[in-house]
Amino acid sequence: MQVILLERVAKLGQMGEVVKVKDGFARNFLLPQGKAMRASDANIKAFEERKAELATRNDETRVEAEQAAEKLNGQSFVIIRSASDAGALYGSVTPRDAADAANAEGFAVERRQVVLTAPIKELGLHEVRVHLHPEVDATITLNVARSTEEAELQASGKSIQELAAEEEAAAEFEIAELFDEIGQAGRDDDEAN
Repeated sequence: MQVILLERVAKLGQMGEVVKVKDGFARNFLLPQGKAMRASDANIKAFEERKAELATRNDETRVEAEQAAEKLNGQSFVIIRSASDAGALYGSVTPRDAADAANAEGFAVERRQVVLTAPIKELGLHEVRVHLHPEVDATITLNVARSTEEAELQASGKSIQELAAEEEAAAEFEIAELFDEIGQAGRDDDEAN
């Protein structure tokens, strides 16, 4: 199906271009979302008449998105989740979780704007892209932790796996010292006899 794009669509084209797309993509996404209209002679003529208005509206929304991106870019949001000792989450962090965390901090982010390249299934700091406008993106950091204390440690640069390894090494050192003391006490007893 031939459609006229009413705004820039990623991997498809710029506003005003006539492109050929699959019928289902046009019927189910582009047309209902108002991102395109069928490319008939009457619609092409109507588009040419509205082109300046659409360009102005696009510029206004892009400026608003750029302002929001300046505030949002580089922000870090804490998400508390249950996880195993190894750091694997019981479940995953979804775009809705990221949007809810941003909204709780006073930012206006919708679930559909959050772009996860892969599901977040472990504790740690994760970079996430927020698609605010077809031409504007922001990057946020999700700090996924089991508690706020753990989140603060992760924010300072330590991972949960490093902390677990340090605790395990300290425990092994204490056990080794205990056995050394027991061994020394046994040798002292042998010498006394």
